[in-house]
Amino acid sequence: MPDTSPILALPYILPSQAQKHVTHNEALRQLDAIVQLVVVSADLTLPPADPAFGDRYIVGSSATGDWAGHDGAIAVADPEGWLFYAPQPGWRAEDLSSGSQIRYDGNGWVPALPVLQGISSLGVGTTADSSNPLSVAGPATLLTHDGGDHRLKVNKALPGDTASVLFQTGWSGRAEMGTTGTDDFSIKVSADGTEFKPALVLDRNTGAVQAPGNPAFLAYSVGPWATITTAQTDLVFDTEVFNRGGHFNPLTSRFTAPVDGLYGFLINGFLGSTTNGRISFAINGQTQTMQMQVLIGAAPLSFTTVFPLTAGQYVTCRTGNLNTNFTYFRSHTAFSGWLIS
Repeated sequence: MPDTSPILALPYILPSQAQKHVTHNEALRQLDAIVQLVVVSADLTLPPADPAFGDRYIVGSSATGDWAGHDGAIAVADPEGWLFYAPQPGWRAEDLSSGSQIRYDGNGWVPALPVLQGISSLGVGTTADSSNPLSVAGPATLLTHDGGDHRLKVNKALPGDTASVLFQTGWSGRAEMGTTGTDDFSIKVSADGTEFKPALVLDRNTGAVQAPGNPAFLAYSVGPWATITTAQTDLVFDTEVFNRGGHFNPLTSRFTAPVDGLYGFLINGFLGSTTNGRISFAINGQTQTMQMQVLIGAAPLSFTTVFPLTAGQYVTCRTGNLNTNFTYFRSHTAFSGWLIS
């Protein structure tokens, strides 16, 4: 049987051994030194001048004085002089001078926890992967100031790359804001996570705001003078100038609201001298008599109105509920509309 324990090399009390207390006390002294290891410092290279009895240190590299030749060892202050214990791989210690935990890896003392600099990934409450090297799972993520300003930066390499924040439902994208494929700032939305439609675009040079998702149209009808002599007759606008979103149908001269909202409509053109009637708009075929203009004689035509519409309702431009003669130049008369809010 060996004289010492296999792990900590603590001395055994042997059969018929004299002065057993000496061996026992030596084992206790070693345990007292290395169990629950807390050191005053882990990087000193020169022994302190007046250490307290039992103070423990980890000897720094290239130590001098009484510590020379004991780099990395655990040094314990004792009335008889310094006692040294060689660490084993996996031992951990609390460094009071830095408030950090360190671990002996077989070659030296290193941080027990990895230094959070230059690490390849970090998962908080979840597992990070190569696509999401920083991953956080929890009810909230807080980024706060340190006594002043606080800015969150999202940087990309080239103008054609993407720097954005993506909002998902069940891991499927529903909205994205940032500089996606350009340096203009945009907000996009998606119903399926595959096709994204721009809702707002802010020009990086001028600050001008565009809303490419808002429906708008302008249409007219090619031809000379036309006369309508019947009331509540829809005017024909079969030629598109533009039709953003495709919600105006030139075959029916109808605009159909894609979403609930407040919409504006305008008819402008030129009237013939025989005109004696009214102009109005209709919602789902119902003439809006509260929104009507009386027209007499040759004159410019300009009539604007605003309607609250629900998705699916359609609007046409028509003669009023009383009409004798409505004469207008078709190629010079246009019908337009747009979503206000």
